[in-house]
Amino acid sequence: MRTVKHRAFLFGSLPLALTTLVMVSWLSAESSMSRDSDGKYPNADRVAQAGAGAPETGPAIPERLKVPTTQVLSLQAQATGVQIYECDVRKDDPTRFEWIFKTTEAELLNSAGERIGRHYAGPTWEFTDGSKVVAEVTALHPAPDPNAIPWLLLSAISNSGNVFGVFGGTQSIQRVRTSGGKAPAQTCNRARAGKQMRQPFRATYYFYDR
Repeated sequence: MRTVKHRAFLFGSLPLALTTLVMVSWLSAESSMSRDSDGKYPNADRVAQAGAGAPETGPAIPERLKVPTTQVLSLQAQATGVQIYECDVRKDDPTRFEWIFKTTEAELLNSAGERIGRHYAGPTWEFTDGSKVVAEVTALHPAPDPNAIPWLLLSAISNSGNVFGVFGGTQSIQRVRTSGGKAPAQTCNRARAGKQMRQPFRATYYFYDR
């Protein structure tokens, strides 16, 4: 009540019509932004969250693909492109042939679908700021979709280009939410030796820094 009386006193010097308008506006604001039991404004929190955008819910990461707790997530990117396979002799049996994975060609996109980089042989990830990271697979886990390439954990073996860029300090990479990209179902034999196939795929990549 002291707050109301104090504010009413301050408004007393204003013309009656203006005072009424200001008081109604203030009371309306107080009602819509009423505090909870902890004295906070829950409505304000919801407005702030809506303005920031709801964060995307990540998939459950298998234990073997988790990164060290000392690392922090620095970027999430969507990849769309192809996995390239070539029909060649098997290393363990030169009389037989199989589709052998060669490389990846993909675009990296942000949540708005805008291009932010690319993914290619190495395997290498390159951001539009010129920073690059090359990594090697340290663990894999079958994808929930049997027709998709596996989920991966990769550790960086080199960072180059713009050392102050997004990938300048990348230490680990996770590939999850995969679809497509598996080796061709077509027969691979001597007649097809050397033939390449480009298999469309999609995936989500998480990049971690120290």
